[in-house]
Amino acid sequence: MSDKQLDVLVCGSAIIDFICYTPRLPRAGETLHGHKFQKGFGGKGANQCVAAARLGSKTALIAKLGDDSFGIDYLRQLNAEHIDVEHVEQLAHQTTGIAQIAVSDNGENNIIIVVGANNLLSPKDVTNAAEHFKRAKVLICQLETPIETTLLALRQFKGVSIVNAAPAMETTPAELLQLSSIFCVNETEAALMTGMRSIDNISDANDAMRRLIEMGANTVIITLGKFGAVCGTKEAPDKFEHVQAPQVPEKLVVDTTGAGDAFIGALAHNLAKYPNRQLTEHIAAACEVASKSVQLPGTQASFPHA
Repeated sequence: MSDKQLDVLVCGSAIIDFICYTPRLPRAGETLHGHKFQKGFGGKGANQCVAAARLGSKTALIAKLGDDSFGIDYLRQLNAEHIDVEHVEQLAHQTTGIAQIAVSDNGENNIIIVVGANNLLSPKDVTNAAEHFKRAKVLICQLETPIETTLLALRQFKGVSIVNAAPAMETTPAELLQLSSIFCVNETEAALMTGMRSIDNISDANDAMRRLIEMGANTVIITLGKFGAVCGTKEAPDKFEHVQAPQVPEKLVVDTTGAGDAFIGALAHNLAKYPNRQLTEHIAAACEVASKSVQLPGTQASFPHA
């Protein structure tokens, strides 16, 4: 066991992506011809860990894989990314999580996940990784694994924690918001969690942030795709800031699938490496990384190196 400090610790999911590229997304009941198929490595936890590692952070992942060929391939990939996999376990008689992803020519996507072994990431796995929690500067959690494990991870961690609350929960436990240093969601997730019909502009996003802070969040970031992100804190509940993203010409947008995870990984990297910078500076750096990722196909395959 290493005693070196970790920049970013991720407790979360690892999923194999099966990606179909098609001129447009299918309507309900419709069959379409696609023009390309790609298998990739995904899952929000592993994605965010890889994104941070490629930027130069020392990272570790706590995750579950199946005892199948996908699990073997995934462990090999994580090792190739120089991620600490001491607490990534292959489980007997379980399947590795998979995601079925459709990506249209204009970069839009929809995703169905079957989480498999990820459902067995347990509080005991958090306890077993206690030394990693002591060594890490930033913790990232998501909602693709059991909520009780996420909550224990947040209780146990004493540094800066980021909860990327995806997939969104319509009834969000107050403790999830209260325990996280930073609560980060996209506009769709924020609307679901706050009971808003939709978030269509900066004013709507500010309203959603206000509601999330009232629900118990400490610091909120709502990502808005090509429009960047907004942020606010409970210390200044009526002062919200908008950080614009670099503009990517539409003709250069290839695939938006991994942009959100690229953002979270980059945010964690910057928080760990540059703790004295302002939050808006960290968000701007994360937006830049996400903007680069949309210009390449795939999820982890699209993440830039430092």
